[in-house]
Amino acid sequence: MHLHLKPDFYKGLHLGFIAIGGFLLNNDIQAQTQKKPNLLFIMTDQQRFDALSLAGNTILKTPNLDRLAKQGVWFKNAYTQCAVSGPARASILTGCIVENHGIINNGLADSGTPQSPSFMPQKTFDQVLTDDGGYHCEYYGKWHCPEFAASCYQNEVKYATSGRYIFASNSDVRFYKDNYLNQVFPKAALNVGELYDTYSERPYIPNILDKRYGMTQTQADNSGIAYAQPDLHGTISIPDEHSLTAYRAKQTIEALERLKNTTFSITCSFHFPHAPMLPSKYYSDMFPVNNMPVPFSINDPMANSPYLNSNSRTKNPEYSDAQKIKYLISDYYGLVKEIDDWVGKILDKLDELGLSENTMVIFTSDHGEMLGAHGMREKNVFLEESAHVPLIIRFPGGHIKSETMVDGYVSNIDLYNTILDYCGVAGPASDGKSLRGLIDGTDSTHGKYVVTEWLSGTDKVPGYMILKDSWKMFIPYTATSTVVDALYNLKDDPYEMTNLLGSNPNKKQYSEKVNELHTDLVTWLKNHKSTNYDGVRTRNLTGIPLSAVSAFVLKNQFRIYPNPASSQLTIDSQNMKIDGVDIFNLTGRSIYSDNQSFTGIKIIDLPEHPGVYIIKPKSGLQFSAQKIWIE
Repeated sequence: MHLHLKPDFYKGLHLGFIAIGGFLLNNDIQAQTQKKPNLLFIMTDQQRFDALSLAGNTILKTPNLDRLAKQGVWFKNAYTQCAVSGPARASILTGCIVENHGIINNGLADSGTPQSPSFMPQKTFDQVLTDDGGYHCEYYGKWHCPEFAASCYQNEVKYATSGRYIFASNSDVRFYKDNYLNQVFPKAALNVGELYDTYSERPYIPNILDKRYGMTQTQADNSGIAYAQPDLHGTISIPDEHSLTAYRAKQTIEALERLKNTTFSITCSFHFPHAPMLPSKYYSDMFPVNNMPVPFSINDPMANSPYLNSNSRTKNPEYSDAQKIKYLISDYYGLVKEIDDWVGKILDKLDELGLSENTMVIFTSDHGEMLGAHGMREKNVFLEESAHVPLIIRFPGGHIKSETMVDGYVSNIDLYNTILDYCGVAGPASDGKSLRGLIDGTDSTHGKYVVTEWLSGTDKVPGYMILKDSWKMFIPYTATSTVVDALYNLKDDPYEMTNLLGSNPNKKQYSEKVNELHTDLVTWLKNHKSTNYDGVRTRNLTGIPLSAVSAFVLKNQFRIYPNPASSQLTIDSQNMKIDGVDIFNLTGRSIYSDNQSFTGIKIIDLPEHPGVYIIKPKSGLQFSAQKIWIE
């Protein structure tokens, strides 16, 4: 399901405002501008980029998130740094790439490993705001990061009644059950046709996509199978006012009320629309199963894809069933719709308290959800449905103009610097870059391409994705890996069903584009001091020796300027170090070579004879050769 932005969206969206006496409002704004801005960070888990009506979804209506975007900036091309929770959340918090913070999978995020130089040594943005900005920071909901990184939070209650620390592994749901749900909606006996949700331990009615559909609870318990959260589909019995989403939103609203006279950073981290896919009947009924769209790529054979067997795809054929998949989409949309309703209540509370003008609100998700695209569920891959995420930022008061859209490519590692930039607090360096320049239209360099990572496992799937100008490439992080390389042209192939590399017999015709993306990726790895630099640099992606791939010029990093009047050639490497220069004629014979390193300008004598010559810099980076004609 690749849904496009409706061009009349911003024209057709209407907002209602509450009129407030001018004198009181002006006084309130004046008072707020005298202190640092507040931060409200709202994050969902597993919400894909097009699970928003502002992104063109005509079935799922999200008026409150649309309102937020209308009043601020929507990033049309935001991507997760890693399409799984723990690594993505560590990147959001620290602004660092996965390799540099070291949380390469969920197991490490929840392992209890102590902080070290190789294990998330960086400060989080909330730790910086606390230590250097004087902020009061609180966090509500799913954490999924090392406990030590939560040291700055000042939540009034940090332990469940069972004694479990709220920032320990999986403690968000334990706190919800122990401190709230057990009191307002105790565990009840099952009715006929019901099973217990393994997450909330409350009854639900399964639908046909559920792995336990047709079983009794006793049969499921005696099956010897440990059913995971993604195996559960249906409608939960928990009343809407007591759902996990409602509880997190109510905690956030209470914190806003309590902290309204402080300088605060509050995070509301919703568990959903992550599995289990169990909306209430009220929200499920909003999306009749038969009205749900079937993903265009649901029957993709993936014969030339690196993800042929990913996400247990071949073991879960029900997710490529055009009828059954509608149940998943209905469940998922119901969960997103509930979140949108509660986001609206949170935004209304900001307005009611007079905090909106001086509070930066960020909305995003850690990664997406496949929803049956390519016959898959969950995330873990570089495909659009998994890696492409929503990102909205609102900051009134002259900071961010309303109705702004940024279509440059950005990563959630950019949020750390963006937050500190707008809050006026200096912090330790990170791998991302503030988005302020893209928002204001003053940054013409950021957003040209985006790189995401997958570094967990044994090199059985691609390790890097790079996306630039709608061309998307996946490659592993070693030169010798047997993982299938992939190249997609999203303009012609938005559903990523035609891999132009791998076993494509015509892949050599894409050598120029591959070399461009490969060079940008290698440059990115070098800039971030990646240990995978050599493995990626030396991988041959098209079968053509790298030295023979030509025609692409690495702009702003290698330029040549012939000077016919003096028979000299000026080479400008700009900001890149070059270790020497080779010049060849078209037969491949060397006519000039030196090994003198330089950065910036180098002037050399041109050969005496007319003809076409190839200038090739010597460098660890893959500069493509350039041609020059001498008359």
